[in-house]
Amino acid sequence: MAVLSSPADAASSVGSPQDEVVSALTDRYQTTVPQPVRKALGLRKRDRIRYAFRSNGEVVLQRVSPEVEVDDPALAPFLALLEQDISQHPDRLRPIIADLVSRLQDLIGGIEVDLEAPLPDEDDIASEQPA
Repeated sequence: MAVLSSPADAASSVGSPQDEVVSALTDRYQTTVPQPVRKALGLRKRDRIRYAFRSNGEVVLQRVSPEVEVDDPALAPFLALLEQDISQHPDRLRPIIADLVSRLQDLIGGIEVDLEAPLPDEDDIASEQPA
């Protein structure tokens, strides 16, 4: 039996048979966390989950709150590669000319982007598209 647990105490909303969900394991012992579970725990992409084992055989699934925001593991190696390439081939650098800036403004001018906003879940995107 799995008991859901979240900071908002989502466990109070589970327990009756209609609130149960099932997911399958792949050959690599992986599974997709079902949408009702993601919603109950407030899970987002790249969140971490904790499995707590109880003496009665229950396993409690909890969302792990990040203590410190983890940097993108690919960013530092990419920047190092970029730095190395620039230092080895400075002749490849080109200035951004006014014509290019103008073309970019024509393409994206007026589009507002909040770089701090979280990306939408795939479920949210699918529900917004017409059937």
